[in-house]
Amino acid sequence: MPRDAGASDGGVLSPGGDGVSDGTDSARDFTSGEYVAALRDEVEDGFGVVDPDGGSQAGRNATDLVIVTGVSGGGRSTVARALENVGYYVVDNLPQALLLDMAELAHAAQGAARRTAMVLDVRSHAFSTDLPGAVKSLRERGFNPRMVFVDADDEVLIRRFESVRRSHPLQGAGRLSDGIAAERKLLQEAREQADVLIDTSHLNVNQLRGRIEEMFGEEDTTQIRVTVLSFGFKYGLPPDADFVLDARFLPNPYWVPELREHTGRETDVSRYVLGQRGAITFVETYARLINATAPGFEREGKRYLTIAVGCTGGKHRSVAIAEELARRLREMRLSASPQHRDLGRE
Repeated sequence: MPRDAGASDGGVLSPGGDGVSDGTDSARDFTSGEYVAALRDEVEDGFGVVDPDGGSQAGRNATDLVIVTGVSGGGRSTVARALENVGYYVVDNLPQALLLDMAELAHAAQGAARRTAMVLDVRSHAFSTDLPGAVKSLRERGFNPRMVFVDADDEVLIRRFESVRRSHPLQGAGRLSDGIAAERKLLQEAREQADVLIDTSHLNVNQLRGRIEEMFGEEDTTQIRVTVLSFGFKYGLPPDADFVLDARFLPNPYWVPELREHTGRETDVSRYVLGQRGAITFVETYARLINATAPGFEREGKRYLTIAVGCTGGKHRSVAIAEELARRLREMRLSASPQHRDLGRE
């Protein structure tokens, strides 16, 4: 049964027992020889007796399945706890060979486990490189799973492992970088086919948890959710962006002494940025573009859209534009919210 994660606020992502964690235990671990019988017992403990013939083939697509994978040190544990927070039944370290069995158990629970998340990593005894093939098998059986892939820059992963003095699960007698490279090769196809790619390089525990809770919280799951993400170009492009907008054509409030220490979320800075020639036209143009393309993305099954808005440092212009763009998208009846990746880094 879903439980409260109990994670501390604002923690820095660091490698834990099942990837990146914030210091709390994992959700449920079926790695050590506990197979289908244990899964059935676990589901029945939480939701009552499972009818092995329950539900219909046609009803499988109503079971909300989320598959979470990604690099070690990327944030899988935090994602798992966030999914529990919004009502998912989470099975951690599930052997890949049992994906279909777990999906059938969730379906047979006849609604009690309608929202189920399964977390996989390369240390599972039954892990194989053909995760996309396993997902295809689920779809052939009538399920409609979503795959979330968590990633981070190599330098960030190395710092996270070194901060807790852990070795990488695949490094063997080599270096941390060797283990990270081996894992990336193993997961390359899964990353390419993920429905949601989340780069946690610049996220702390609360930011990652908030992003997952926003994406997977109970709402109309057929409507696309838009994240308008501000960032600083000097810190790198967000790799999970679907659109990238460049706000550097606007004058920089950094060079206005009375605005330098403030941010684009504050009225004076926002008024200055949006008052520049071309700023409102810029926002309106992209708002219309996103509103016009959103129905097409929905028809193609895309549920999340990330609009990245950049300026030099991610403090003034991109923040003000992101806030205004998200507001206008909400006025167009899209589910949109602003997030600020690099705010506070300077």
